[in-house]
Amino acid sequence: MIYPEDDNGNVLRRMEAQGKDLTKARNIDFAVVFANASSAEQFAQHFRELRYEVSVEDNTETEEDFPWDVIVVKHMVPTYEGITDFENELQSVADRWEGRNDGWGFFSESIAN
Repeated sequence: MIYPEDDNGNVLRRMEAQGKDLTKARNIDFAVVFANASSAEQFAQHFRELRYEVSVEDNTETEEDFPWDVIVVKHMVPTYEGITDFENELQSVADRWEGRNDGWGFFSESIAN
């Protein structure tokens, strides 16, 4: 498949080259980072209320500026448009608490038939 020349396109091309089946729905972990715990928790609560699986991780020992990671899990087919659209949605909510997108991936490899 042909993907745009940007971060999401590059990741999808690399996954395709590794033999990942990008036609099947799977859990995709989207990371959003925050400068403080309060902001991270408020953002996380927003997506919990929408019934997403969400976790908050404290990385203050290794990260200085944005040490709070929030992982939002979305079950979807990993299309360029779908990933980009969801990242845009995440960012629009993260803007309320000065957070920023920090990448995505298939870390659990859970695939639906």
